[in-house]
Amino acid sequence: MEPVILSTPRLDLRPFAPSDEEEAHAAGQDPDIQRWTMVPSPYTRADAKTFVSERVPAGWREDTGYAFAVRLGAGGPLVAATGVYVHEAFGEKLYEVGYWATREHRGNGYMAEALDAVSRWAFTALGALRLEWRAEVGNTGSRAVAEKVGFRFEGTLRAALLRNGTTRDCWIAALLPSDLGLTPGLPHLPAREPGPAVGGAA
Repeated sequence: MEPVILSTPRLDLRPFAPSDEEEAHAAGQDPDIQRWTMVPSPYTRADAKTFVSERVPAGWREDTGYAFAVRLGAGGPLVAATGVYVHEAFGEKLYEVGYWATREHRGNGYMAEALDAVSRWAFTALGALRLEWRAEVGNTGSRAVAEKVGFRFEGTLRAALLRNGTTRDCWIAALLPSDLGLTPGLPHLPAREPGPAVGGAA
């Protein structure tokens, strides 16, 4: 897919570019970002350069990931990053969101505003039927953002994250087009609650 630009009342979302290297590197020094996201730790200048100059362009080119630098207005400071990442399973595409906010710009609602925009784009432009959010158990800040946008908590996956040579339990939540008032690409047949047991020996 060709890179696109998204906008909200306060934010400008553009694919990361080489010019974002310095700010991406600075944001990656935050211990909370290193603790709770999948960025390398320590996060070096080379890591930032590889991300903005190689990984992000490859993701857009190969339709495996769509990462956005989130700025406070066009040309404003970097306040967050968000993206949609594609996985293949049994011949189907699965879509997962990821994000982080810079320390100095947390608490202003920017992250939820950006996540809402990128989620709507994934449903309308990518044709996603479902978006998943995952985070290591305990990442309450990320969970609060997801739930504010409308993601519904679905449970805990045991040993579903691999970090630093250990497996970690993670929370999972999901967002459907209908949760945002959008028409899904396919009809959804929800599961029915089980009724009372029938039959058996007397």
